[in-house]
Amino acid sequence: MKRKFFCVLLTAALAFALVGCGKGYDYTAHISELRSDLFKAETDEFSITLACVSREYPYAADGIACPRTDVVEVSLVPAVRQETYEVYFATETGEQGGEAAFRNAYGDYFFSESVTAFPEGSVSIRVVWGEESREVTATSVKNERTLSPFDALQKAIEAEKERVERMTDDVFLGEFHVRLLRRDKNYYYVGIVDRDGETLSMLLDSETGEVLATRDTRV
Repeated sequence: MKRKFFCVLLTAALAFALVGCGKGYDYTAHISELRSDLFKAETDEFSITLACVSREYPYAADGIACPRTDVVEVSLVPAVRQETYEVYFATETGEQGGEAAFRNAYGDYFFSESVTAFPEGSVSIRVVWGEESREVTATSVKNERTLSPFDALQKAIEAEKERVERMTDDVFLGEFHVRLLRRDKNYYYVGIVDRDGETLSMLLDSETGEVLATRDTRV
């Protein structure tokens, strides 16, 4: 209850301040999860992905956005599984990292840690297992045509204008999840979550913002 009261009060204050300044309603104040970039590299021994994620804490898909924390998430998929892996990524002040945990559900080794700044363009990653160590340069999947996550959110809001307007009563009564995805090409996932936990999931073209697919689900 305290979490909900604090988050509602905060987002309402932000929205009121922005409207009062003549800038119109700022729906970005209601983003509770934002994956803004992905960095990938591959060798004969493993493939690795580093994601830049800004997520509310504690995380809950309840239609209420709380203050976010910036974290880097690293997923490593080995060609031949070893007992343990450590991953370290370069930052402005040195290296961050540690031992990655195996995830049965995904078949990968996963590590996450809070950061003060995200990499841009490329990032150096060092992988250690046993007595072996490899350093790779992971590059961003984005190109000059990739929309920003905020532009992608705006495209989603425009496509679901009536739904978003129904959820807005002085303030927006919901939250957004915005994630950059990489499959055969880049996409954006945008989730619109209401206070009852119903989520409209949208898949967007990352360059045009065209909505490719939608699905309504209960979380």
